[in-house]
Amino acid sequence: MIQNIVFDMGHVLIYFQPQVLIERLGITGGDKELLLREVFRDVEWIQLDRGSLPEEEAVRILCGRLPKRLHGAVEELVCGWWKRPLVPVEGMEELVAQLKGAGYGIYLLSNASRQLHRYFDRIPGSQYFDGRIVSADWQLLKPQKEIYEKLYEVYGLKPEECFFIDDQPVNVEGAYRTGMAGTVFDGDLERLRKRLCQVLGVKFCGDRSNEEDR
Repeated sequence: MIQNIVFDMGHVLIYFQPQVLIERLGITGGDKELLLREVFRDVEWIQLDRGSLPEEEAVRILCGRLPKRLHGAVEELVCGWWKRPLVPVEGMEELVAQLKGAGYGIYLLSNASRQLHRYFDRIPGSQYFDGRIVSADWQLLKPQKEIYEKLYEVYGLKPEECFFIDDQPVNVEGAYRTGMAGTVFDGDLERLRKRLCQVLGVKFCGDRSNEEDR
């Protein structure tokens, strides 16, 4: 029986949109495309999420291959994007609150840099979470099996009692390989609710749990 719901963060709880982050700095056109490619689509961003590259070193490396006019933007994007307003996924805070109210344990499993700890309390619904595993803290990344196993170990969870929600199919498949079922969230909150009704049944959605079969 499912006792715990495990959430990804980006594009599940909040939107992470590099294009928007860059545009907020007043940068468009060719410079925007340059920052997208060099900052967000190269290996350094993954290394930040893995916790294998310090922020200061990432800034140094990225500035070394970008024109000086973009150096301030690089530092802002790497070290300070989270200080700006976070964009919540509509309806997700209410869903988390409902799950918590139904008695489920609520956990976060996210590929993110250590900065997540600085802004986690600003994520809508964060007050309902019982724990979080951030990839950079453990130098692991989804879909490595070890990061799911770390979640179970740290919080004393059984994989068969957990259900995982992530926007990346490969990460959900990784959860299945460790014994934790899950579903892919594609932005359709109603579809997610129906899936949870199927999995959790009456405890979560009462008599509506069988609506799909009617």
